[in-house]
Amino acid sequence: MFVHDLIRSGNSNDFVIRGEESITYGQLQSEVSEYRRYFYAQGISGGDNVGLFSRNSVEYICSYMAVISLGAVIVPLNFQLSNREIAYIIKDAKLERLITMEELKLAEPLQQIGHKGTVEQLVIPEFKKILGAGRYPEAPALSGITEEDPCVIIYTSGTTGSPKGAVLSHKNLVSNARAFREILQAIPTDTVLCVLPMYHCFAWTCAVLNSLLCGAAMTILDGFSPKETLAAIKKYTVTVVYGVPPMYNILARLGEAADLNSVRIFVSGGAALPKKVAEAFAQKYGRPIIEGYGLSEASPVVALNPPERTKSGSIGRALPGLAVAVLDENDREVPNGQVGELAVRGPSVMKGYFHLPAETAQALRGGWLHTGDLAYKDQDNYFFIVDRLKDMIITNGENIYPREIEELLYAYPGIVEAAVIGVPDELRGQQAAAYLVLAEGKTLDKKELREFLGANLAAYKVPRDFIQVDDLPKNATGKILKRVLRDKL
Repeated sequence: MFVHDLIRSGNSNDFVIRGEESITYGQLQSEVSEYRRYFYAQGISGGDNVGLFSRNSVEYICSYMAVISLGAVIVPLNFQLSNREIAYIIKDAKLERLITMEELKLAEPLQQIGHKGTVEQLVIPEFKKILGAGRYPEAPALSGITEEDPCVIIYTSGTTGSPKGAVLSHKNLVSNARAFREILQAIPTDTVLCVLPMYHCFAWTCAVLNSLLCGAAMTILDGFSPKETLAAIKKYTVTVVYGVPPMYNILARLGEAADLNSVRIFVSGGAALPKKVAEAFAQKYGRPIIEGYGLSEASPVVALNPPERTKSGSIGRALPGLAVAVLDENDREVPNGQVGELAVRGPSVMKGYFHLPAETAQALRGGWLHTGDLAYKDQDNYFFIVDRLKDMIITNGENIYPREIEELLYAYPGIVEAAVIGVPDELRGQQAAAYLVLAEGKTLDKKELREFLGANLAAYKVPRDFIQVDDLPKNATGKILKRVLRDKL
């Protein structure tokens, strides 16, 4: 099955979008056909890489599906990027066309990076005015490609170095949506909240593709704000929510129990879910957050807690059809309970990084996708993330896992967010430093905090410095950008 075939999964008279303007599956199919005819008339065809720059919207879904139905490859762009960063991806992905909600001023940044080509911008509000009325002839049926061919190039967040484009096939995405459905199935009567950005694989596979696959409806928001999100959940009787830890952290502190009565499933991904946040949320709303784990290179879901048997602090079990293992530095599987690098193989693993053969070979060495995350597996085959491999701190030859310290910091009264990084130390090589966001009206007593941590950690793990900040730098999925903190040193 191709990804665009999923828009035909639901009953044509059932709603696929529930919002200010509700849309049925039949209407969505017709809309995608209109976009398809227009894009074909503009010269988009098989093998082209086409950029898509937009916030969440029905138009985003229509553009994405229409482009790939022509055999072209879609390249979603983070709408928070600067024009300079957009120019980098345009050049790297060899984009000649960019679908956008408003025209971007790209001539100067493209010139600055030495890009000699031209980029045609197809502005959605402008071309929507001329769709329909038989203006454009029917585009030919898709031919010459298979499910193994590329569907999308997703540029990683670039938390270290330049972003890389993970190439995912139709089979990668559809197989991941199907495997996810086996553990967490939406039903046609569900309304799924899509508030996470669609350019990110988590939102696209779970909130969009899984909803289409199951014939469910979606309520689309173009960004997260507590008041608007709670209002939308109530108004449209949302039953399934996909979120990231900062979102649940805010809802745990600001919402009321009755606000989320309609929701039967809460799922968290994108970053580690602190235990304190999970416990506070469950206490207030009476339902647990189901934590999972994934990465763009795996389309993205790798593991998920079964709703009927979740384990606190765990990312759950491997999805059906995926092999997940914990490997040592020689790529040998380690015993249960021992920490190593999490690795995955199976039908949802990317084809590789776009025109980066060396990086592809390194990431996929030995037939495994090496995630860069440190983890262990218990006797029930549940996985637990310890930390990012690159975030591990080594002091006097001892390993320090920042997440262990961060969990304790979240449990300390008054601390809302925490990030621990390694800082240079002449004697020990590295030491830990903690960046902290405090609740309004709270003050930081460093002496008391050190005593609290000292009672729960080995002395070498206690951070040398505690830095209070107003907020922590994050990407759109709520992942704290520790690189930005390190750059400030």
